[in-house]
Amino acid sequence: MGALGGMGDALQNIGGTLRLFGCRFDPSGRFLFATAQDNTIQRFDLVTGAKVSLLGHAGWARGMAVRAVALPRAADTDRLLARSAARGGAIGPATLGAPAPPADPFTLISADYHGKLIWWDGAAATPVPIRTVEAHAGWCRAVALSRDGATLASCGNDGLVKLWDAVTGAPRRTLEGHPAHVYNVAFHPSGTRLVSADLMGGVKDWDTTTGACVRDLDARVMHKYDPTFRADIGGARGMAIAPDGRVAYAGITNVSNAFAGVGNPLVLVFDWADGKPKPLKPKDAFQGTAWGVGFLADGTVIAAGGGNGGRVWFWQGDDANSVHTITIAAHVRDLAVYPTGDRFAVACATGAAVVYRVPSK
Repeated sequence: MGALGGMGDALQNIGGTLRLFGCRFDPSGRFLFATAQDNTIQRFDLVTGAKVSLLGHAGWARGMAVRAVALPRAADTDRLLARSAARGGAIGPATLGAPAPPADPFTLISADYHGKLIWWDGAAATPVPIRTVEAHAGWCRAVALSRDGATLASCGNDGLVKLWDAVTGAPRRTLEGHPAHVYNVAFHPSGTRLVSADLMGGVKDWDTTTGACVRDLDARVMHKYDPTFRADIGGARGMAIAPDGRVAYAGITNVSNAFAGVGNPLVLVFDWADGKPKPLKPKDAFQGTAWGVGFLADGTVIAAGGGNGGRVWFWQGDDANSVHTITIAAHVRDLAVYPTGDRFAVACATGAAVVYRVPSK
């Protein structure tokens, strides 16, 4: 299987006992942020091993986006992490044999259950809220940054997608048209297009310069109305766009019990040119939901899920079935790909966050 053959060695297993919901790396790869059940955001320093709690949200937060303020020293951080891994995975300046370099400045923007957006100085010794914006009526489920870092997009249970100045937090535009809760948003690499996805499996492609919906894409296979519980279940639990424009959408299908979330994980990858989805399925039998999705540096699609345990799946080329699987004992609730695309992290219901390296060919 080439690059995937030796996968599965964890760099770090970090965190406490609180359930984790989401995870994101900073632009340099120095820090991993994870949102927790106690309304905090946990920041893990992957070089020194230090952990800091960010206090400011009054409800669960899952959506996070990071904005670089200066050019990241990703190569330096990679060397430090590689030296750490070579010494058995231990972390900290003493183990590395050199003082940790100063962190590159960046901004973290997080979204919570009460519809609030909070801006943080992500590299500060103890980050505190520097700006709070009342963004949505109800849960603000996800946020995303444009490629140039100038525009922030948010979405929520009010059925709206909103655009903001990523630096000042000033509102720019509201995009209306979704008939239900909007679960996720992602910017196209062009910088002028935005994709959003709702509970009912509707996916909209927006022109951010005009606010017009250019087209609707079909992900209704990821939605089910359960008449027994009179409840809808579905939505993009994870979304990512590759540099070539492919849109990956992760969620649940074949639902037989909406209350318990009984179904099968599924990833849809939309071709940007024709808008047609390609379904990607785990090769193994698994009940649960795909909660996070991304693209590795070589174009491999990666997704993580939870249900009866946790899994990480990988798809390559034209194969619709996963070509590699990592089994994790804990329920996995999110996945983040490292800035250089050669590592990834998962956030688990046990409170652990695990960072993996993808071996080179």
